[in-house]
Amino acid sequence: MANTKSALKRAQIAERNRLRNKAYKSAVKTLMKKYLASVEVHTANPTPESKQEVEARLSEAYSKIDKAVKRGVLHPNNGARKKSRLASKLKPVTQTAQ
Repeated sequence: MANTKSALKRAQIAERNRLRNKAYKSAVKTLMKKYLASVEVHTANPTPESKQEVEARLSEAYSKIDKAVKRGVLHPNNGARKKSRLASKLKPVTQTAQ
């Protein structure tokens, strides 16, 4: 337990930041899962509508990852790695469609 007033305040701030970071990370994971699910659907049945859905999900995920990096929730390299992995899931699908 904190012994001084300033240590108590820092503990409260750390807890507040931890919860905020947790919410951001959870949102990033959720958007990544939604994107991967839409890629699976597009792989099974490639249509222009499903391709638009995939691109929209990718854009949402990229946006949330970038915001998390900007706010310091994710390390820049971690964000770049996540975005790279998302893009690499779509590449084989678009390669076979062409």
